[in-house]
Amino acid sequence: MPQGLPDPIPWTTLAGPMVAAEDALARLDERLAKSPIRDGWIARTHFLDATASLWFDGELAHLEDLVLHDARMDIRTPTHELIRAHAVLRARRRIAKAEPGWALSPAGLDALRDREQSPPTSIGKGRAPVGESDDENDFDDDDVNDEHDGDGGALSEEFAAIDAALARSRRALQIEPAARAERDPLVYDLDWDEDARLAEWRALVDQTKSLPPVLAAALSMQAWAAIEPLQHVPWLGRLLASALLRECGKTRAHLPCLNIGLRVLPQDRRRGFDDDDRLRVHIEAISAAAEAGMKDHDRWLLARRQLERKLVGRRSNSSLPALVELVTVTPIVSAGMISKSLDVSHRAAQNLVAELGLREMTGRGRYRAWGLV
Repeated sequence: MPQGLPDPIPWTTLAGPMVAAEDALARLDERLAKSPIRDGWIARTHFLDATASLWFDGELAHLEDLVLHDARMDIRTPTHELIRAHAVLRARRRIAKAEPGWALSPAGLDALRDREQSPPTSIGKGRAPVGESDDENDFDDDDVNDEHDGDGGALSEEFAAIDAALARSRRALQIEPAARAERDPLVYDLDWDEDARLAEWRALVDQTKSLPPVLAAALSMQAWAAIEPLQHVPWLGRLLASALLRECGKTRAHLPCLNIGLRVLPQDRRRGFDDDDRLRVHIEAISAAAEAGMKDHDRWLLARRQLERKLVGRRSNSSLPALVELVTVTPIVSAGMISKSLDVSHRAAQNLVAELGLREMTGRGRYRAWGLV
């Protein structure tokens, strides 16, 4: 496992790709900062980057299945690959919504590793946190005045029942981390010290603070692939590299889609023979991700403008403008999604799709879905 940064860093080989990547990131971020479809671009690229992450790891998750699964409108039983893609999607959203430095902080890493603890729960004024009492039915009688007659006794019994249920839940939450630590030896390597490996990776990331952001992100990706801090979670390192670019201030309006950039590169370029080649590939992936994001932005903006032309002369209470916003944000929409979001019937949803002339993306006669080109 690597102990530090490459020595020496091959500046002659990396300078050109690094400058190109920083310029591409800056242009995309500036374009998105003032773009009318920024929120839609971000929402759509979350899905695209999640499916690209699975593809890079050798698995396949269809974009339409991921969108429908996220909307809880699956048309078939979710596969293992789809569940993993949805985990990547949730992690991307959580990183994008948080503060720039949250993902690489100890609290952020614990949350992304599913290690965060639930805060203590309490009920009523002056009541001790549930679960701290030895008696599960113990509660503060001062909260219920003895002078209440009739309903007072019933009310106190209800409080006691609530306290007892919360006490049992609290004890279950306290046991959960220990139970979760017991892993199946057929699936996990029990000698794999995730905490030590993650500490080693974080130490290397700390050494990159004086380096250019693009180079620091590329080194963090390369180190994650070499150290493998978490078992069966190789995709988290690429998301953390995106978060590092955001934390360094290289991107302010978006979270870079590095999985898309890695997917764009030819296969023979992704398989470098030495560390310097792999480092250059990671830098080129950052540049490719920014260039792909720029092309998608311009294409989606043009498609939105073409749809907006069809809104001219429509009545003020028409549902078409809301449908335009929905297809801008979501890569694929089904009749059920349109019906739920716009509060219209399935038949009305299909009529709205026909009026806008959206492209059918599945090629099926049933369970169809539409989207922008």
